Amino acid sequence: MPKFLNTSATNYYLEELIKNAKERLILISPFLKINDRIRELLEDKNRMKIDVRIVYGKSELHPQEINWLKSLSFVRTSFCKNLHAKCYLNEEVAIITSLNLYDFSQVNNNEMGVMLTRESDAECYRDAYEEAQRIVRVSDEVRIAMEMVAKPETLGAEAEDESDNGSQHSKLTTSKLAASLGLKTPDLLERLVGAGHLELRGTMHYLTDQGKTAGGEFRKGRAGFYFLWPLGFSV
Repeated sequence: MPKFLNTSATNYYLEELIKNAKERLILISPFLKINDRIRELLEDKNRMKIDVRIVYGKSELHPQEINWLKSLSFVRTSFCKNLHAKCYLNEEVAIITSLNLYDFSQVNNNEMGVMLTRESDAECYRDAYEEAQRIVRVSDEVRIAMEMVAKPETLGAEAEDESDNGSQHSKLTTSKLAASLGLKTPDLLERLVGAGHLELRGTMHYLTDQGKTAGGEFRKGRAGFYFLWPLGFSV
């Protein structure tokens, strides 16, 4: 029968689920910011050539996350619009939970979920697996979007260039503005989108006319593209 999981149990069994995957692994989480322990486990699955699918849908991936995912040949990442489900499966076990694959949630939030096994909960496991496969099918693979980080027509969130000293004196990058406001960068990006200063298209942020009027700029640096905002800018 299904096993109830509290926060600590969800984290433990999620790691075990990833560790014990022998053929396939599906990780579905609206928010995606993978902690070091999960990264280590996924890198091991990649070395073992296990087919891994990650589906996310609520938060833009940072360039560091993108570059890490690009380095894993057997890990495919997809974006699913309006995703709210959190579900993690291998060929034997499924966890359906409130927990995002997001390091803050794994440490700070109160979560719960249930664990199913193909052996003991065959029908329920099969239904969960089929729905997870459907979500994977309707998702848009983002490897193309990842490659677009280096193209002029797309604007990355935070590939900032510290050599741009002229503007750095009067303006702040998004990450530095977030720090000055006591926010995390993804939270500030969401606020900027909500205020109309940025527009989210798929997985990429674009500066709007309103954002330009407010003093926002986008710049090209050595690592990609980034935004600058006036000192004292608030949303």
